[in-house]
Amino acid sequence: MEQAIGLLSGGNQQKVAIARGLMTRPKVLILDEPTRGVDVGAKKEIYQLINQFKADGLSIILVSSEMPEVLGMSDRIIVMHEGHLSGEFTREQATQEVLMAAAVGKLNRVNQE
Repeated sequence: MEQAIGLLSGGNQQKVAIARGLMTRPKVLILDEPTRGVDVGAKKEIYQLINQFKADGLSIILVSSEMPEVLGMSDRIIVMHEGHLSGEFTREQATQEVLMAAAVGKLNRVNQE
């Protein structure tokens, strides 16, 4: 069944946008707020897609303002403050407190191992 993309739910619109991005067979996929405005079920499906892409060897840059999404989906987290890199963290180093401190400029930790 064909349906105008604008008539789809927010979650299905996001999935169509991701699918379009994959049509060129990229090595890196940049996702900017991929779950903004979608319901919990659609978020779960999008997270499953992202994890599958990762398992298939695709590199993913995930831009998100949702802390649980950042903490749950990232292997490495880069934080910026006022246009400058203020922190780079592994999944193990990242906590909500540390990321927020870097985001508001109270912590500057770049290239920490």
